[in-house]
Amino acid sequence: MQTKIYDHTSIEERWQKTWEERKLFQNMAATVAPGDDWLYLLFAFAYPSGQGLHVGHVESKTALDILARFNRMHGKKVFFPVGWDAFGLPAENYA
Repeated sequence: MQTKIYDHTSIEERWQKTWEERKLFQNMAATVAPGDDWLYLLFAFAYPSGQGLHVGHVESKTALDILARFNRMHGKKVFFPVGWDAFGLPAENYA
């Protein structure tokens, strides 16, 4: 039995054009003017603990992703960057 390989190049150009037309990768923070309806959400990706990833890592990202998408669909300019938790709880407890 031969495994089929997915050819992503067959649809890549189409979707890149769509994303470009909709300005999905535009920095919304740079386009906010006084009086604009906008929202800033920061997701700090937590490094996995010594025990690895768990459902809490997914839950925190998913909740903010839902808020960002919901507000974009309702016309708000949403700035949703990814931050980094530099230490994590074990390091903070040790300090």
